[in-house]
Amino acid sequence: MRFIVRLATALYVSFALLTLVAVSGNAQSNPIYVPLGRVKGALYKPDAGPAPHVGVVVTHRTGNYLNHPACTELSKRGFMVLCMNSRFDNNEIQVRWEQIALDVQQAVTYLKKQPGITKVVLLAHSGGGPTFSFYQAVAEKGVSFCQDPKKLTQCGDDLAGLPPADGIVFIDAHPGLPTIILKGLNPSVTSEQNPLPASAIDPSLDPFNPANGYNPNGPSKYSEEFQKRYYAAQSRRMNALIDHALAIQKQIKEGRYGYSDNDIMLIPRAGGQGGGFGGEANLALLDPDNPMNKTKRPERVLKNDGSIVKEMASSVLPGDPKIAETNTSFEQGTKIFDLKSFLSANAIRSTNSLDGADYCSSNNSTMCALRIISVPEVFVSAGASPLVSDVELEYDTSKSADKDYVVVEGATHGFTPCTACEKTKGQYSNVVKNTYDYIAAWINKRF
Repeated sequence: MRFIVRLATALYVSFALLTLVAVSGNAQSNPIYVPLGRVKGALYKPDAGPAPHVGVVVTHRTGNYLNHPACTELSKRGFMVLCMNSRFDNNEIQVRWEQIALDVQQAVTYLKKQPGITKVVLLAHSGGGPTFSFYQAVAEKGVSFCQDPKKLTQCGDDLAGLPPADGIVFIDAHPGLPTIILKGLNPSVTSEQNPLPASAIDPSLDPFNPANGYNPNGPSKYSEEFQKRYYAAQSRRMNALIDHALAIQKQIKEGRYGYSDNDIMLIPRAGGQGGGFGGEANLALLDPDNPMNKTKRPERVLKNDGSIVKEMASSVLPGDPKIAETNTSFEQGTKIFDLKSFLSANAIRSTNSLDGADYCSSNNSTMCALRIISVPEVFVSAGASPLVSDVELEYDTSKSADKDYVVVEGATHGFTPCTACEKTKGQYSNVVKNTYDYIAAWINKRF
């Protein structure tokens, strides 16, 4: 989303500062390059103290995670950390979702072979959530999980026998990119032509129409009636896109299409390529009072002073009306896939986008995988992110007998302090320390 893109500069600067601080004071910030088959990794080790017995893997679907803050933050807390990029790093258009599990397999196998390592934990941040949960579900249940004919795409037998991890740390892990894209689709689009003609917008469903609750100068406020229509319309658009892609694939298979293998798929007003939370049309980004920004019940909240209190948690991220500006653009408002990457990594069936997703219609689904996984899990939610209710639902969905959930007050999606959200300077200054101290303590308690 564009407001995330605008905040990305601050996030990246924060990431860079964290890395620079670690470089100057901790030798573990000088990682060892590790080739892992078709992918690459960087191995971080503690500079001092006991030899680690727990290895941690950090990765993402397409993002560059070789210098993710967790690499240094966890290694300086005594863990061996392998940060890696998948074979599809910075290449969203060619993602074949199920193949990424083979890359994770390389990392898990590598760590299990390191001297002294007895346990392997997966750290699933953002898109790492569906990446690692899919891997673990297949490792625990086998390929029957990912070959269900009800899914839009299936895995191959090459995913048989994946070595399971011993635990998963979910930090602001999203429920699966298909779900995120679904929630970010602009449902007022009545034609998939690119560029869209002015007549291709239904004003009654336009989230940037003041008549529907949009405020161009501050937080928007949408009625329950509008939200209900909106979420149903988002599902209708996604389902129609799926049907269109499947129909073309059928024509290709039957030799009735212009290409014999694949084709491009452009989705206007759906958010640009890469990062963010799917698209500018997610009502949670415009309306701070949206239910997606709140927990459904009092939860444990990690305060800036390190204390934990139980209270209702709401994202402190303010609504951003400026994201309307990029929704009509090509570079920042249009998603670019091919038929295969759309169906395998970006599509999901649903009846409404809020709570009507058929999570197991896609293999790229944290929610579906959590119904299978049995190893210990901790869910850490960022208190300045629009994923608060999603992470709470992930915790509720998990079948693990050993699970934990906490909200880090004032944390951005990247787990840096949300300075734009502060009412007093330094209000969320301890976000980084608090987050990784909590994660380290959780891991040490169990392994």
